[in-house]
Amino acid sequence: ERKQVSVLFADLVDSMRLAEGLDAEEWHRVLDRVFEILTRGVHRFEGTINQFTGDGVMALFGAPVAHEDHARRACHAALSAREELRAYASALRPRGDDLRMDYTAQGHSVGLAARVQQLAAPGAVLLTEHTARLVEGFFALADLGLHAVKGVSVPVRVFELRGIGPLRTRLDASGLRGLSRLIGREAELAWLDSILARPMESKGHVIGVVGEAGVGKSRLCAEFIERCRARGVAVFEVHCPAHGATVPWLAIRELLRSYFALADGDGAEAIRRRVGQALHELDPGLGDAVPLILEVLGVTDPTAPEHSAPSVAERLAGFMRRFVRLRSATDPVVLLLDDAHWIDRASDELMREIAASVGDSRTLLLANFRPEYRPAWIGGSRYHQLALSPLGDEASRELLRELLGADSSLGDLSELICERTGGNPFFTEEVVQTLAASGSLVGEPGAYRLTASIDALALPATVQALLAARIDRLGEPAKQVLQAAAVIGKQFDEPLLREVSGLDDRDLGAALGALEDGEFLRLVTPSPSPEYGFKHPLMRDVAYRSQLGERRARLHAAVATALETLRADRLGEYASLIAHHWEASGMRFEAARWKRRAALKVANIKVRGRRSRQTP
Repeated sequence: ERKQVSVLFADLVDSMRLAEGLDAEEWHRVLDRVFEILTRGVHRFEGTINQFTGDGVMALFGAPVAHEDHARRACHAALSAREELRAYASALRPRGDDLRMDYTAQGHSVGLAARVQQLAAPGAVLLTEHTARLVEGFFALADLGLHAVKGVSVPVRVFELRGIGPLRTRLDASGLRGLSRLIGREAELAWLDSILARPMESKGHVIGVVGEAGVGKSRLCAEFIERCRARGVAVFEVHCPAHGATVPWLAIRELLRSYFALADGDGAEAIRRRVGQALHELDPGLGDAVPLILEVLGVTDPTAPEHSAPSVAERLAGFMRRFVRLRSATDPVVLLLDDAHWIDRASDELMREIAASVGDSRTLLLANFRPEYRPAWIGGSRYHQLALSPLGDEASRELLRELLGADSSLGDLSELICERTGGNPFFTEEVVQTLAASGSLVGEPGAYRLTASIDALALPATVQALLAARIDRLGEPAKQVLQAAAVIGKQFDEPLLREVSGLDDRDLGAALGALEDGEFLRLVTPSPSPEYGFKHPLMRDVAYRSQLGERRARLHAAVATALETLRADRLGEYASLIAHHWEASGMRFEAARWKRRAALKVANIKVRGRRSRQTP
């Protein structure tokens, strides 16, 4: 497959000199420890160890399973491994290969990553410019300027990774560039306002804002949260990062940090003091919960007895039920759970307890998530769901006027972007940002001029990574059906897809059901022969481009063959389409044959048209 990946090379500096001064068995233990630390750092952020290089590793992020934040995961893994290697304090454990797979990456990026590693000083982590753009703001970077790299025709700009940056979410990154005005969501904000009034008066409620990636769930919630704060309502926020799904209690830990107003730089003693004081002020009877909260926050007391995971979960559930009711006893509280589809399992189970407690409090629990995530804690009379749809045509045009401006040089660019992005605000903003970064647009946001003609819009790397990650979360049959459908075209009927995919009715039906449920495809016409279409045009682009050219060629040939069979009674009508698929498959002779047939069909139509006009 063709994938966007981040490649991480890490090795031991001066390994030959170190090995020379150690006994072979001792050197083996040292290397084993290095590999164990590097492997754990990679696996923690769901990377794949592609190969061991003698005294280091090559790791992939974004393959074999795509991740929309692959570059950020690679940076987190590099910083985590470097920190642990510096400490060199854990006990030696056997090296685990649970995420190592028979999978490799090829291409310019792999060679470039290896070359850039050679530029790094001991203890340093270097990034190429492309990776730096993807993680800007999420990490602290230092521009080291242009460097000549062997095998690369032009100098490469290199950045040093210094640490974690101030940004936490994609919305934060958009805010760094300047958020556009919220457009087309007035009705949704008014609905949220009406729900907010209820817990302020009596009982609490739970709201789920559901929508596809990039549709504006986080932005809508952020706008609503600002309104809450303006009214003096206490707000506590939890943002679930994509790489956090494998870290137990991460979301609950962030909730507690928000409740107790803990900053990233707070030391252990400051945290102990803040937690103890806050719980005592809320209810002196909560004092016995201080050790539990500190344990979840990672501030442990060496003298305290250890508890099993089930014991911690049960005690924490009891505490959270009591805490939620006490915290909103006098004043209303809003709790935001952002990107809940990435919540870790332990926190997800505890959220059920928190949601159940909301009804007996003055708390509004507001969560946003994608359709594929179906939490166990939704439902009941206190639960309300808001399905967020893409922007309509008029709102999309208004957004583009806000982003682009109204210069005459822009021409039909706005319509072209509308057609490609399908009303998705994030996709729309990323396309404009990509055009500006490439130099096709010059000026300032809201006052751009188009400097070059645009025949086709490039797919932004951020959008491609996001959609590829969604595709890779599908089961293999559904993924293959989606890729086959992408080769057929934007719209297709079920018999044609069955012929091309080679699946029987049962397996094809299951795959189509999964693709409909996941909002990849939509049913256009149910009968007599079901027709489907891609719900979003960019999803088809990503599903098509992710396939190797050889596989695409085979599928194009299969489509052409299937059309010849299934459209045998209307071959003249489909001649041009059949020619297109034969040409895309590389079968030029067949393509030329069908092009001639299409041309004859057009000529016959013109001749008949002239004759009919001459008939008195």
